[in-house]
Amino acid sequence: MELMTQELEAIFPALYSNESRDSKDVKVIAKFFDPCGSWTWYATEYDPKERLFFGLVRGFENELGYFSLDELKSVKGPLGLGIERDLHFGEHTLAEVMERRI
Repeated sequence: MELMTQELEAIFPALYSNESRDSKDVKVIAKFFDPCGSWTWYATEYDPKERLFFGLVRGFENELGYFSLDELKSVKGPLGLGIERDLHFGEHTLAEVMERRI
């Protein structure tokens, strides 16, 4: 699966562009998940030059932070499956995904 497409990249706001916005006004552009585990990444911003996202990461903890497209692409689970992008995620705000499991 292609994690990043040109069409998707064009939708992402630049890194730091949501810094002063309330989480209920910040849109989650893409959801990535580990099909063999419980980790999920909700991307709200992206820098195509650095290939770096900002968003919510659900793993051992739930935290806002940066994560790399290259690192997501490099993950291979025990069944040889990689990280996938949720093609049916829909439109959600950062506040929505922080409040409940979407």
